[in-house]
Amino acid sequence: MSTQRKEQQQLIIQCFRLMLASGVVRTADLDPESLPRHWSSPLPTPQRKQPERQQAGTWFRRAFVGMAAFLMLSLLTASWAEAVRVKDVATIEGVRENQLIGYGLVVGLDRTGDQVIGGQFTIQAMMSMLNKMGINLVIDPIQLLTRNIASVMVTAKLPPFVKPGMTLDAVVSSMANAKSLQGGTLLLTPLKAPNQQVFAVAQGPVSIGGFLGGVGGAGGATVTKNHQAAGVVPAGAIVEKELVVDIDSWDSVSVLLRHPDFTTAIRTAEAIDGTFGKGTAVPVNAGLVKAALPTTFQGRVVEYIATMEGLDVTVDVAAKVVVNERTGTVVLGEHVRLSTCAISHGNLTISVKNTLNVSQPPAPIIGSTMGQTTVTPDVQTEVKEQESRLVVVDQTVTLGDVVRALNAVGVTPRDLVAILSALRAAGALQANLEIV
Repeated sequence: MSTQRKEQQQLIIQCFRLMLASGVVRTADLDPESLPRHWSSPLPTPQRKQPERQQAGTWFRRAFVGMAAFLMLSLLTASWAEAVRVKDVATIEGVRENQLIGYGLVVGLDRTGDQVIGGQFTIQAMMSMLNKMGINLVIDPIQLLTRNIASVMVTAKLPPFVKPGMTLDAVVSSMANAKSLQGGTLLLTPLKAPNQQVFAVAQGPVSIGGFLGGVGGAGGATVTKNHQAAGVVPAGAIVEKELVVDIDSWDSVSVLLRHPDFTTAIRTAEAIDGTFGKGTAVPVNAGLVKAALPTTFQGRVVEYIATMEGLDVTVDVAAKVVVNERTGTVVLGEHVRLSTCAISHGNLTISVKNTLNVSQPPAPIIGSTMGQTTVTPDVQTEVKEQESRLVVVDQTVTLGDVVRALNAVGVTPRDLVAILSALRAAGALQANLEIV
């Protein structure tokens, strides 16, 4: 537990003691209303009444002390609740995952594999595999494609500090025009890093988390659940080579913030200094805090990192509004504020109604020539503009005020995107607007 956390706990205990001493908070044995009542309870002992002025002074003093202690307790608990662990907002430089990739074949499909057109490299890969196994084919390669095999790309993530023999999950994705990988088995596939070194091999049954059912074709129906062209081989990749991370030789630890911020970097350095001593951590920039290894933790880098990751730090972020125009999603940050402004927003609706009328003339009285039936379209266009009022939005102080002000306008999330863009252009939105 950090020193700041301990100091906060001690202050909270002192607040409770002040509240007990002032009479704002009382234990059950001192509160007559909290004691169990009996039918034959003795009569209370009469007490001398204090003068009214003395009673008023005592009550005012206790109320003042209790209220001050309560406010201090509220502020401490509020600041405590906003703190998060260092490990939740930062990572350690040099301790990261590594990407692996490989090319493989999935066999055992029920005629849902690669087709002849578009799967030529599948035939070549299958012939190369058979030749390596001692099977020399002298037939036309096009005859080998039975649609029970598919070319796939296999990917995996190599975590730090893994040892040979440990297993990883492998993700299998179709490369050609296979309909489904259901029921397939991934053949032995080397997984390489960007430096072309093999760190793992993958093999095993593919799980797609769905199914492809039905006969299909012109006379049947097909039922599909979930995506069929990709799947996972759970624990199907075996680590063959260790990626060495020598942390025992470190004399300092670099903390990388996931969301760089100068204030958060300074607070992280202060939290580390409060636990390991002044001058231990130095904020290099908005995203990097370098902490020297204390003398007491020489040869115990793992314990030092574990203790550092458990420290509490209050994160500070810039005010930002994220807008997704495709889905109409709007997310507002904690520090978003609005200046005093007036908002008016209306919708314009255009409806076009097309009615087909059939004209059938009656038969003539003289002659045998019949009238011709014709279809005449009747197009009606109507334009409606929603009546909108000018709404005055006062300056906001909290995020709740911003939400209430925007709800007062009464618009849909997609209309809110246009309003936020207009507010930013007018300078009334005190936040960064990011459109994704």
